[in-house]
Amino acid sequence: MNYMELDTPAMLIDREIMMDNIRFMQEYADRNHVALRPHTKTHKTPELALLQEKEGAKGITVAKVGEAEVMAENGLRDIFIANEIVGDQKLQRIRRLMEQGIKISFGLDSIPQARMIQKNFAGAKEPAEVLVEIEVGENRSGVIEKEDFRNLLLFVKENCPDIRFKGVFSHDGSSYNAADLKECEKIDLEAQKRTLEFAAIAEELGMKPETVSIGSTPSLMHDFPILPGVTELRPGTYILMDASQGNAYGSLERCAATVLATVMSKPTPERVILDVGAKGITMQTRNQGICAVKGMGNIKQFPGTTIYDVYDEHAIIYSKDMHDHTEVGDKVEIIPVHICPVMNLHEKAYLISGGEVVKELAVLCRGKLQ
Repeated sequence: MNYMELDTPAMLIDREIMMDNIRFMQEYADRNHVALRPHTKTHKTPELALLQEKEGAKGITVAKVGEAEVMAENGLRDIFIANEIVGDQKLQRIRRLMEQGIKISFGLDSIPQARMIQKNFAGAKEPAEVLVEIEVGENRSGVIEKEDFRNLLLFVKENCPDIRFKGVFSHDGSSYNAADLKECEKIDLEAQKRTLEFAAIAEELGMKPETVSIGSTPSLMHDFPILPGVTELRPGTYILMDASQGNAYGSLERCAATVLATVMSKPTPERVILDVGAKGITMQTRNQGICAVKGMGNIKQFPGTTIYDVYDEHAIIYSKDMHDHTEVGDKVEIIPVHICPVMNLHEKAYLISGGEVVKELAVLCRGKLQ
């Protein structure tokens, strides 16, 4: 069927744009002789993860153990959980995945967490594989002080026979707020240098990292240099893009994902109401830097028109142009501000090619928060 015949709200993915995005990032990684390990928290869809691997990705990244389990059940065998995993239940679930032959690694940033991992992997056939997270300016998780990093590695080396140190990783999320591309490149290069400094410390301690993993979509879309010693890139949003990433890139043409919505009311000469709200596109905004977006979503058919506000099931738009050129019952596409949480709200996505629905994709990792 033509995609405009779908009931709404509906998540749409343009196949040709998505494939071009996949190949764009894979070519960048290949040109720089590094592995690509896409972060699948963006799409949460095993079928798309398998497609990324088919196009050359080394493996995949996830954010949660539950996502890793679903991906493993659906044929993904090389998975990195880019998060500190804490708690006996989660660590035992990772151990069970490894016992099933899944190659899996995860984040570490403290000695108390290392103690938990050692306890849960004691006597395991294969040791837990960990990458230590390095904080590079996002003010989130990760090791900050080099002395703490040394102490953590020595603790693992001397006290944790069932933990294998695989490498280091970082996420330069502060690139989202860069004022311009020059600052974005500076953030990217400083994050790489800092990550490599920690990798060098590990090597000095006789624990040379096998993997040095970096990246975020804003800093990997502009052909910035990859420094020697980096082995892996870990972007996520690039496959689908969104309004904020499109602004950082300089064009919305790479935005493969949209939410189809119906005009349900036009109560004033300027106000238009769509049948999707916070439960279908979120309430997220981005107000700083190269990723800044006006409003809560762009209307694709009316460039420059954005969503002013949302309720649970309503999107509020103020646009005389849109009001005068649509009727109640017409359908439009919304380019979301941030696609990752939006995908988590939808059970399925429709793959579109040439205006036709060519496939339904199950978003099997949606809601996997644990």
